[in-house]
Amino acid sequence: MNILITICARGGSKGIPGKNVKLLAGKPLIAYTIELATELKSLWHVKVALSTDSDEIKAIAGDYGLETSYLRPESLSLDSTGKIDTIRDLLIFEESMVDFKYDFVLDLDITSPLRTLEDVRSALEKIKNTPDAKTLFSVNRAARNPYFNMVEQDSTGFFALVKKNTDGTIKSRQLAPKVYELNASFYWYRRTFFDSQDQQSVITDKSIIYEMNHVCFDLDESLDFLFMEYLINSNMLDFKL
Repeated sequence: MNILITICARGGSKGIPGKNVKLLAGKPLIAYTIELATELKSLWHVKVALSTDSDEIKAIAGDYGLETSYLRPESLSLDSTGKIDTIRDLLIFEESMVDFKYDFVLDLDITSPLRTLEDVRSALEKIKNTPDAKTLFSVNRAARNPYFNMVEQDSTGFFALVKKNTDGTIKSRQLAPKVYELNASFYWYRRTFFDSQDQQSVITDKSIIYEMNHVCFDLDESLDFLFMEYLINSNMLDFKL
């Protein structure tokens, strides 16, 4: 089984300038992802590939053992660029260097590093054991539930539940169907997913999830960064990062 691990790191960041290489508890943020990818090499036949348009990111990645000859095209370095196109371009480049096609692609998101080796390993087993699944993505149980305490504005201008409780049976959060939120940490793809140019989202008609049983969240704002750093420095995580 051949696995390509993709690490995508654009140079520009609006929310947190220089986010991908900003120090988090003494290490560049990207280092946490590279270190996990390196650990995964002990489990599987893996190639770790970097997609970046930044010389600074490329240099720092090299300091942590991740070298690359790939340079992300300018057309894939825009604010509007989709992640799928970015991964597909890197995949095609990496496959041009070998005489086989990869079986799975694992995309590790730099800005959501609170994941473990066991998370990623167990998730691979799950998608392998679900032959029809095209993708798998990591999630946490959602704090809010569209069947119970999330509302949206309708065409009349008034507000109602996102998911209508038409029969009135959902009278508490515990009775509502389970819902999940993507934590943007990792994504497994079958290689065949990328054969279609129409595929532009990790969420397909045949997607499955891996639910994390520990805290995991994405770094979107400076406050997120400070909170994650506090968790790490205070040894409040109940797993090894």
